[in-house]
Amino acid sequence: MSLSIRNQIPGTVTAVTRGEVMATVKVRLAGGQDLTAAITLEAVEELGLTAGSAVRALVKSTEVSLATDGVDGLSIRNQLPGTVRDVATGGAMATVKVAVDGAELTAAITKDAATDLGLSAGSPVIALIKSTEVSLASA
Repeated sequence: MSLSIRNQIPGTVTAVTRGEVMATVKVRLAGGQDLTAAITLEAVEELGLTAGSAVRALVKSTEVSLATDGVDGLSIRNQLPGTVRDVATGGAMATVKVAVDGAELTAAITKDAATDLGLSAGSPVIALIKSTEVSLASA
């Protein structure tokens, strides 16, 4: 199956914490970073997710926010440091390619945000992704 989701990052499940309807799934990415996904218990069971399961973390580019400094006091669990590889701007939007250890992320942000943040190749950034915006697929 081909998907339009730009961010498809391989990893390994390290923990599953079950709730009544939802679960949080911790995933260790190839570069050593940890990512948290909040998915339904039904999905955990259908995918057979347990510690050691190989997965792909899927994140739409519109769900990746960027910061140029460390961010404290924020509920967003997934904060991946990286470096901008490329910025492509259009009339209203920009796509920003970010190299993180072991992977590349694409963020779709407004052109104004890219300009205000002064983003260009080589800029250090932190990719911010809410755990509820991370989907998992069996690898």
